[in-house]
Amino acid sequence: QVQLVESGGGLVQAGGSLRLSCAASGRIFDMHAMGWFRQAIGKEREFVAAISWSGGDTLYADSVKGRFTISRDNAKNTVYLQMNSLKPEDTAVYYCHARFTSTLGYWGQGTQVTVSS
Repeated sequence: QVQLVESGGGLVQAGGSLRLSCAASGRIFDMHAMGWFRQAIGKEREFVAAISWSGGDTLYADSVKGRFTISRDNAKNTVYLQMNSLKPEDTAVYYCHARFTSTLGYWGQGTQVTVSS
């Protein structure tokens, strides 16, 4: 089993910054990638960013490119999402995801990010 614990959400004004963290534990020796998704009220969950666990390759949704940065600390089994220039439309519950295969992944419990205008 794999456990993902997120932290760092909160309330921030538009233009501000937040950093999310997600610590993984358990059977993670063959984890391929970690990433972040988000789900706003009344909308489907959407991809935000991902990073490969070995090479560090990154991928971003167009809506966050240039504003968000995903990074990892392999020694701490932790992935981060630095969010700058936040907009009200970034308001959502942010979920950490760990991918092991194309069909096997785990989700964190989610952390609320609220951006006020």
